Amino acid sequence: MIAKLVRWYDLVAKNVLDRLRDPLLLIMRVFIGWQFFITGKGKLANLDHVTQFFTSLHIPMPHANAVFVATLETVGGLLLLVGLFSRLIAIPLSVNMFVAYLTADREALVNVFRNPDGFTQAEPFLFLAISLIILAFGPGIFSLDALLRRFLFRKPAPVPVPATATAPPPL
Repeated sequence: MIAKLVRWYDLVAKNVLDRLRDPLLLIMRVFIGWQFFITGKGKLANLDHVTQFFTSLHIPMPHANAVFVATLETVGGLLLLVGLFSRLIAIPLSVNMFVAYLTADREALVNVFRNPDGFTQAEPFLFLAISLIILAFGPGIFSLDALLRRFLFRKPAPVPVPATATAPPPL
């Protein structure tokens, strides 16, 4: 009975649930890529306000960091949107969101175990969570990364050996 349940579970997991991975990665990647792009574009359009905000948070070199963060979010969002260099760009985007927790939502980060709702309701949470998911699992098959991998690393077709090949004539 238990063996039958295990076989049934494996069958469902492999034939149904595993097929959901790539569409879900696509949805998460496109959603968060668009959100990063819109957020970064808004920061680029209002660099003075972002610089003032970074100054109020005592971030060193506030203008340079505002330009860096806005550019990272804009370009990183576009890369996630199309699924190009997804794992690579997920690293600085995750670090960026962790720094956002350290500076703008420090209270939520410090009290993560005392008040988990405060941590999950903080603005950087969804950005950080999906960036880490993409870092861990990749962009999925519906991405330019997967297309490039198939194109660049496809194995060439084997060269057929003619059936009439004979030994070279003696010298």
